[in-house]
Amino acid sequence: MQKDSTFFQCGRLERLQGIFSTLFWREYRTRLEGGQSEPFYRAENDQYEYNVIFFTQDYFSSALHEIAHWCVAGQDRRKLDDYGYWYEPDGRSSAQQALFEQVEVVPQSMERIFAQAAGQPFRVSADNLDGDCKASEQFIRSIHAQTLYYCHHGLPPRADAFAKALAKAFEQPDPYDENLYTLEQLC
Repeated sequence: MQKDSTFFQCGRLERLQGIFSTLFWREYRTRLEGGQSEPFYRAENDQYEYNVIFFTQDYFSSALHEIAHWCVAGQDRRKLDDYGYWYEPDGRSSAQQALFEQVEVVPQSMERIFAQAAGQPFRVSADNLDGDCKASEQFIRSIHAQTLYYCHHGLPPRADAFAKALAKAFEQPDPYDENLYTLEQLC
C-alpha cells in the first residue's frame, strides 16, 4: 500500500508542531503555524497574547528554517516582530546578497542539523529567486563549516533540545555525528 505523500507530510508537520509546542510553549509562549504565503515571526504584544512563528504554506523545510531563526534570536529580539531584522526581498544585488549570506550562515547550519534530525532533506537557500545571484561557494562552505562546528561543540540550548527531540521523534541517528554531513551534499 502506497502512502499519500500529502497525508504523510501533514502527519510529519503535525508531529513537528507538537514537538515544538511541548518543548517551548510553557516557557516561551510561542506557537508554530503554517499556511502563510510568507514566513513571519509575530511577537506577543498588547494585541496578541502569544508569539507565533509562521512558516510558508505547509513546507516542512520552511518550518525548520523559521525555528532556526527563532533559536538564534535572543530574548530582546524575540520581543520584536520578525526579530527586528531588516530583510531585502527577492531581486537583491550582489552586495545585498553578500550581506544576506553573512546573516544566514548560522540559521541555515542549524536548519541543516534539524533537517538531519527529522530525516528531512536540506537545501541551501540563497532566497533570491528574482535576482541573478545564487548561493556563493563561500556561503556553502561557511554553512558546512558551521555545521561541523555545531557537531563538535553542540547547538545553543533551545536548538539543542529541539534537535534531540526531533531525532527521537523521527527515529533518526545522532544529529551531531559529523559523518552525516559532507560538503558535496550542499553543492
